[in-house]
Amino acid sequence: MHNQRRHILIECQDLNTRLQTPGLVVLDATVGLPAPRFDGDYRTTHGADGWRQEHIPGSRHADLLHDLSDLNASYSFANPPLPQFRQGLRALGVTDHSEIVIYDRADGFWAARLWWMLRSTGIAARVLNGGWQAWRQAGYATEQGEPAFAPPRPGNLTLRQQPGFWCDRQDVAAVLTGEKTGAVICALSEAVYRGKTPTRYARRGHIPDSGNIPARRFLDETGRYLDSSDLTIRAASYGYSQHTPLLLYCGGGISAASLALSLTLAGYRQLTIYDGSLQEWAADPSLTLIADTHHD
Repeated sequence: MHNQRRHILIECQDLNTRLQTPGLVVLDATVGLPAPRFDGDYRTTHGADGWRQEHIPGSRHADLLHDLSDLNASYSFANPPLPQFRQGLRALGVTDHSEIVIYDRADGFWAARLWWMLRSTGIAARVLNGGWQAWRQAGYATEQGEPAFAPPRPGNLTLRQQPGFWCDRQDVAAVLTGEKTGAVICALSEAVYRGKTPTRYARRGHIPDSGNIPARRFLDETGRYLDSSDLTIRAASYGYSQHTPLLLYCGGGISAASLALSLTLAGYRQLTIYDGSLQEWAADPSLTLIADTHHD
């Protein structure tokens, strides 16, 4: 389990000692997604501005809003087609020989999203544990502005779509009707799951018969992932077997990616992310959502 953790997470001290390593690509995957003030209040901001203001030396901004998203999908942050994903990664200097580290300026959720996208195409990457806040608090060097970046001479970048990483609404429906085995899990907070707080999406609530495992429950007060033993105990406390296929969703497949990373650290392997999540599900009035009848 500890060896698995080293393959998925990297600590700030370790990254700092590797900043000059040839082939290292550090990516800031931040997207701004403010909390909704009222139902349907969906706002995003480009994370590149914050990256330009200050970032880990040598890092580049990975654009999950546009360059690395399928803009033809009906929902935001959609997993892009392989040719588009390859083009976007090559522009960031990624090749088959790159060592990739991802961080963000939020709570690691965006970094987890890009980690899952890469993993689903056979590309190994690590997430900076604690992200930007941990880097700043540790007092390591930072840069400002947009540094001159000449991508290395084009190298091979082999992407192969791996089975079992993504699912769609039909897969979710098949589990709910018993046609397929598994459990559908919402990674959002209990308040959002129960429909007791404003939602960014068309309607409040959760997919019928879905459970709730809030992704933030696997982070400590500093935004770092819990240590291996605590994380495993917490994952088991929700009562789902590691042998049960888990279909994870949230609002747009972001919190679900953080939960997927945590559960992977805890030893779960049968994990898929419903990419459209509530943004797609809530937009279709023919699909049921369950919410408390009384809002706070």
